[in-house]
Amino acid sequence: MSISSTLKNASIGATASVIFYLAAGVVLLAVLPFLYFPPHIALTGMMSVVAGYGLFRKKAWAPWITVALFLISLTMLAFTLFYSMFVNWLAIVGLVVYLGFNFYFMYYTLSRGTP
Repeated sequence: MSISSTLKNASIGATASVIFYLAAGVVLLAVLPFLYFPPHIALTGMMSVVAGYGLFRKKAWAPWITVALFLISLTMLAFTLFYSMFVNWLAIVGLVVYLGFNFYFMYYTLSRGTP
């Protein structure tokens, strides 16, 4: 089945969650050279790409990866907020928005049930 027909048959929310996890993974992997290759960013990026693939292919393990990604991003946000509270507001706002989207799409994926 082609990508366009799969996305055409999916709901708007399912398509948005696939796009979010794939885009977040690509962005996290793209910023690795600028951040001196921290392993937690690389693993989070790879897990996001895998979650996007799992949601796209409607795998049963995909909702559990979204839960793990939410917990990892919550930990990253708490650590970053604690150590750079008033230093870089743009990065803090970006992380809060990322956490909000991550929570929303995790909730959406879990509320749909297993694919």
